[in-house]
Amino acid sequence: MRFRRRGHGAAKMKAVVSEESCRKGGNGKNGVSARLRRVPGALLCLFACLMAVAVHCAAAARAVPQRIVSCGPAITEKLYLLGVEKNIAGVTVYCQRPYEAREKPKVGSVTQINVEKVAALRPDLVLATSLTDPCSVRRLKSLRLRVVVFKEPKSFEEMNEQFVEMGRLTGKEHVALEIVRASRKQVGHIRAGVKKLTRPRVFIQVGANPLFTASKESLFNDFLEFSGGINVAQDSKGGFYSREQVLTGNPDIILIVAMEGPVADREKTRWQRFDTVKAVRDRAVYVMDPYKMCSPTPVSFVEALETVANLLHPGRGKGGEQ
Repeated sequence: MRFRRRGHGAAKMKAVVSEESCRKGGNGKNGVSARLRRVPGALLCLFACLMAVAVHCAAAARAVPQRIVSCGPAITEKLYLLGVEKNIAGVTVYCQRPYEAREKPKVGSVTQINVEKVAALRPDLVLATSLTDPCSVRRLKSLRLRVVVFKEPKSFEEMNEQFVEMGRLTGKEHVALEIVRASRKQVGHIRAGVKKLTRPRVFIQVGANPLFTASKESLFNDFLEFSGGINVAQDSKGGFYSREQVLTGNPDIILIVAMEGPVADREKTRWQRFDTVKAVRDRAVYVMDPYKMCSPTPVSFVEALETVANLLHPGRGKGGEQ
């Protein structure tokens, strides 16, 4: 009877110890087994996390457009500047810069886009401008194509904001931000260099028939302001101007935005009849590159601004120093 009681006590003690080991996850066989059972669960959790990250990365990669159609020269130049030229599926016939853009498939002009050609290229992003025919934009959207329209920027800062937005759309926001940062720094350097110089009066011509100029609400005005000049036509309504008004304003300098050639030569000759204008008497009538002035990138804006500053302040050193 004692042996049975002793055996019963030992069995009871063993049961208590086993229960305590399981409860505390002790060093016994049951504790080890419990820990081993938890290992596959941890690995499964880690695997699930890795899979989630992989899926997120794949989705992000798919979100970056692989086939882009550009509906404007400025847009094409900016895409090349961002480094996504391999993703450009089509451009307009006026997209001539950089030179490589001429080899891209053509989808129409700046104002008239061939919707069928665009659709045939199977783009996942179409970048249009305010000059793109609104009907064409609506048709493209009706085909469930992603279309983003960029308006004509009215200032240097608005141009930079659009460039960063284009970088975001193409997965190159970090590149865009770095380019804009460098551009702002260079522009600031030029402005500081001309700040204390005499400000000449300038008339900028961007159209001939009828005569068209730059009001204070245009990107052209920033070229004049930043280079240390005074826009004699800054208060013009809508940009339309007359030669009589130019005579009254009597600018020190006239800038003609036109391609070098017959058109530019004709306009320079036409101004020679107005020899009472100081700019004409001083032979200060110059032709400016329309690509850099009309549709600049953050980089070409700085290049054009440097040129304008040198024309307004002959003899100034590079970067704005006399």
